Amino acid sequence: MTLPLLRVQGIAYEQGLEHGRVLKDRVRHNLSVYFNRFKKEVGLSEAEVLSCATDFLKAIQTQNSDYFSGMQGIAEGADVSLEALTALNVRYEILYYQYGVNAMTDGCTAFAVQPEGAANGHLWIGQNWDWIPEVQGAIIHTVDADGFENISFTESGIFGGKIGLNAAGVGLAINGMTSTDDNWAQMHKPFHVRCYEILKARDFDSATNAVTHEDRVCATNYMIAKTPNHVVDIEAAPTKLRLIACENHRQAHTNHFLDPDALGIVEPPMDNRPHSQQRQKRMTELLNTKEKLTFEDMKVFLADKDNYPYSINRHKDMELPPEERFITITSVIMDLDAGEMYLTDGPPDESDYQLVKLDGNI
Repeated sequence: MTLPLLRVQGIAYEQGLEHGRVLKDRVRHNLSVYFNRFKKEVGLSEAEVLSCATDFLKAIQTQNSDYFSGMQGIAEGADVSLEALTALNVRYEILYYQYGVNAMTDGCTAFAVQPEGAANGHLWIGQNWDWIPEVQGAIIHTVDADGFENISFTESGIFGGKIGLNAAGVGLAINGMTSTDDNWAQMHKPFHVRCYEILKARDFDSATNAVTHEDRVCATNYMIAKTPNHVVDIEAAPTKLRLIACENHRQAHTNHFLDPDALGIVEPPMDNRPHSQQRQKRMTELLNTKEKLTFEDMKVFLADKDNYPYSINRHKDMELPPEERFITITSVIMDLDAGEMYLTDGPPDESDYQLVKLDGNI
């Protein structure tokens, strides 16, 4: 199995239009998946979701006009309403927050390895992205009007990408988190807009400022790297931040705040949090098994099944209700010096990694 690879270019609207046209069926599929979840798990009718999306749409138009234009393009290309498409793009604010309230959320293991800890002397970043099995993803290779490139994984219909790298050597991995301060009605810049801005950044400060320069709607963890050796993990609560540096030239993060008391936040009660803590501990242990790590080592780590099925390599727990049976949707490993991104379509023990490269504008 391989993920669809789409190359888009030009201004944001043109990129979105091609995205919508080529991935039309997948965009519509994801809209169906999420609107079903909005109704069943958040208790929001379609009219209520569209009303919320309309408010976010107005905010995004002011916050990032390119992202707004990109959503317009996808909506036109896929022949869906812009309001529905916006709901998909702010699904984190609507749905992931509620997962925290319902004590359901779990999944995603991110890591970074600085050049001093890598066998080839390169900067590496990656993750397993664990989520709803029915969601359909895609790889987007973007070439802007000025020739600047990035490669990212996204959910079909979400503009830009959530995990990826760019031609300036910036890389991004993410983890969902929750805090009792989360409130999707605040209308601050949404999560996916921030990911888009990080992957458009030409330098490390611009990438981190996309997270830190203003308050957020919901808690999220952003692991950001930039060649030659910059790495920071940003635990971002709505009004508070903690920036965490690598230890021993490597770093791992999952779906919980490493020290919520130090940050002054409270995480809602959650039965799955021990699984996140176990994965973070396990990934840290694996990253420290060798002084110099290879690409093959990283593949082995992301395929690890310790504490199965709640392992780094996540599989369905068939004892849970169907809506809670999350899996690893994609496993991603990125060599930022080489401009190379390796991705699976599904858990890494069931799918080979496919390689996507920048054209060479590094």
